[in-house]
This record gives sequence, C-alpha cells and structure tokens, in this order.
Amino acid sequence: MLIKRIITSIIVLSVIISTFFLDWLFGLLVTVFIVIGLYEFFKMLENKGITTYKYFGIGVGIVIPLSLIFRFELTKSWELLFIALALIFLILMQFRRRESSGVITAISTTIFGILYVSWFLSFLIRMRYLANGAGLLAAVLIITKFGDIGAYLVGSRFGKTLLMPRVSPKKTLEGALGGLLFSTLGAFLSASFVNFTYLHLAFLGLFLGLLGQLGDLSESLMKRDCQVKDSGKIFPGLGGVLDSIDSVLFTAPVFYFYMSVILK
Repeated sequence: MLIKRIITSIIVLSVIISTFFLDWLFGLLVTVFIVIGLYEFFKMLENKGITTYKYFGIGVGIVIPLSLIFRFELTKSWELLFIALALIFLILMQFRRRESSGVITAISTTIFGILYVSWFLSFLIRMRYLANGAGLLAAVLIITKFGDIGAYLVGSRFGKTLLMPRVSPKKTLEGALGGLLFSTLGAFLSASFVNFTYLHLAFLGLFLGLLGQLGDLSESLMKRDCQVKDSGKIFPGLGGVLDSIDSVLFTAPVFYFYMSVILK
C-alpha cells in the first residue's frame, strides 16, 4: 500500500506541476478534478440513499472554474450570484415533483456539494492568476501534501493514541503531530517560491497544516456517515479524487484569502 501511495502521488504531482506554467491548462486540470470529485461526492450520498440532483450539480460546478479560466465576471463575486440563482432554480424544480418528501435534503446536499468541491477547489485557479501565482500554488500544495504524507508515515509507524475514532478509526494524535511537523518542513522547502521569513513560513506551515488535517477529517466524517471507505478508486493506493483533494479544499481558499486580502 505504501509503495502504491508513493508511486501514485509522484505521478499525480508530476502531472499537476507540469501544468503550472500554462494557466489555462492548469485551470482545465482543476476543472477535471472538480467534475470527478463532484461525481464521487454525489455517489457517496446515493450510497446512503439520499436523492441529489447529481448532473445538475456537476453542470453548475463546471461553470465556476470555467468562468475563471475565461475571465468571465458579471459582477465582482458573480459566482455567489450564480450559486444563488442555482438554488432558486433547484427550488423551482421541486414544483414538478410528485411528492414533497426529501425536498430539503436534495436541495441542500446539491448546493453543499457545489460549494464544498467546486467553489473551494476553484480557489486554486484564482491563486494562479495572482502575482507569482505558480509559486503560491507550489507552496500551498507542498505544505498541504507534506502534511498528508507526514500524518500517514508517522501515524502508521508510531501511532498509538486515537485522535477521533468516531470520525476516523485509524487517525492518531501522533500522526496529526507528525503531519504538522511535515507541513512546517514543507513550508521551509517552499522558501524559494514565496518571499517570506522563516518565522512567517513556520506560521504558515502550522496554520495550513492544521487546516489540511481538518479538511481530511471532514471528508472522513462524510465517508463515515455514508458508510464508504474511499470516495472512489481512480488513484491506486490513494482512493478517489475527493480523498486526494480533501485537505486542499480547506487550505486553498484560506491561503488565497490570506495572500490576496491580508497581505495585499
């Protein structure tokens, strides 16, 4: 399993890094991840017996990253307007249903999927268009994925104290601390991509490392609820796309906000 994880991770990261220097190509790759991630998310819900508007959600989810790639902005934050319109359209669709059972659940889970997968991950595309966007992308991905790797390696070797067995039966406190240590190491290795002091990098490593672990635990909670081990099987040793991006879903929007607003 460890060998599969390493080989798959190297291949996936190599593909992602190779697109960094062509913003439109990177945007299309993120769009592909969004489509597959949304499909996996809705399939998990269907496994639990929840009715969703899967293809409607995927369709709306595609529009968000594509609007960024083609620089379409009806308003400054037009995607929020678009999501609001999607919600209204979903509500109008309910008048065609023969029964009212499950209406709120179907609408809520569809909108949540769009926000959780498409909107959150699309911040990677936004980041690419910032000054030194390629460097910022490299930094956030290195910090986040180093945290994932560290949590797995340290947890599998030294993990004894269960962190949250109700959420994830295999995650340990030792693994979580190892993940934070590796995230900080990843931040130091990112020094050439971002012009920050080492104290600043240490803060980013710990902060983003913590957010990444919260993202991982959040998806574990959803999988636990839906009674599935992995969101999919597209990546040998890693699981599905959603399993691979769960930590980035939390770090990408926060890091974008940090770089574009706080440090502006």
